[in-house]
Amino acid sequence: MSTDVTDKAPAPVPPGGGTASGDGLLRLVLGGMRRNMRQYGMLMALGLIVVLFAVWSDGDLLLPRNVSNLVLQNSYILILAIGMMLVIIAGHIDLSVGSLTAFIGAMAAVLMVEHDLPWPLAVVLCLAIGAVAGSVQGFFIAYLGIPSFIVTLAGMLLFRGLTEIFLKGQTLGPFPKDLQKIANGFLPEVGPETNYHNLTLLLGFALIAFVVLQEVRDRTRQQEFALEVLPAKLFVLKLVALVAAVLVVTLLLASYKGAPVVLLILGVLVVGFGYLMRNAVIGRHIYAIGGNLPAAKLSGVKDRKVTFLVFLNMGMLAALAGLVFAARFNAASPKAGLNFELEAIAASFIGGASMSGGVGTVLGAIIGGLVLGVLNNGMNLVGIGTDWQQVIKGAVLLAAVGFDVWNKRKGGS
Repeated sequence: MSTDVTDKAPAPVPPGGGTASGDGLLRLVLGGMRRNMRQYGMLMALGLIVVLFAVWSDGDLLLPRNVSNLVLQNSYILILAIGMMLVIIAGHIDLSVGSLTAFIGAMAAVLMVEHDLPWPLAVVLCLAIGAVAGSVQGFFIAYLGIPSFIVTLAGMLLFRGLTEIFLKGQTLGPFPKDLQKIANGFLPEVGPETNYHNLTLLLGFALIAFVVLQEVRDRTRQQEFALEVLPAKLFVLKLVALVAAVLVVTLLLASYKGAPVVLLILGVLVVGFGYLMRNAVIGRHIYAIGGNLPAAKLSGVKDRKVTFLVFLNMGMLAALAGLVFAARFNAASPKAGLNFELEAIAASFIGGASMSGGVGTVLGAIIGGLVLGVLNNGMNLVGIGTDWQQVIKGAVLLAAVGFDVWNKRKGGS
């Protein structure tokens, strides 16, 4: 009678006295981070910038009042960044949005201040004017084949000149109080009196539930189509980080005056355009024409129509940003909107857009805009001059684009 004996090698002991499970989790996390570096790189950078300036400013950056000011100060740039991200994904650029923002502010002032038009009607007319301006530029780009750089450069000069003409070189205001609340107001207090803003807490908890359900649903859908997903442990860590971030911001806002009204507008835009780009046919077509235009045409994508709609949408979002900016400062100025187009473009590229088109997300545009916003706010808090602020922001933009190029080359090799 014989016995079958199999020798088994002893389990390896991790160096440094660690445990196999601990090191395995670390390797799992690092491997997942490397595979998703593009997705999480700027998110980690934003977290590092927040921590840096929170320490440097002795905690002033994360004061509830300052967090509310961050939202209010950057709302119009974030609105523009959403539209600009779509334009860049489609393989184009829009240099006119800053001037169009100023022009819409001027039109709003003329309608409401000089002609006493009710502000809701004036807002609708201004959004329509923005849509028309965007569609005219979209027509020249999509149907006449003129490069977007040239068309929107002409638009930048044209809208800036029209702003000067309508305002006659002067500042015009004030705006109605109800319109000002859109840019400077906060959600009303409801429910029993507590140490926090109840409605903001409710919205924050609802957002947490939405984020968790959306992440789980996206992961399940990817698994159904046999697509690569994050490892389970890393996915849980991601959910914990997202929930913690939303909870912290919610508590900070709720401990001051509550969530700003414009934050609710931004939330609707992010959810709406995020769904559009992920799930709607038009979103896939935008990615297609930016990623590979000849292949998109062969697949039946109506590239001219898609390009036209992208610039029409950009015009409407520029109009909305112009209304928010004018309402925030309670006046329309000929010098409004200066360099807004550069801020929006920088936010898009920092947030993961590519010059070649076909790459980027709406959430990435928001992250890029927040990186710039936190940089501006943090540098002001610690007393860095405007000259060095420009140098630092330029270096951040260059580093973000350089990281994108390096990541592509590494992925290709």
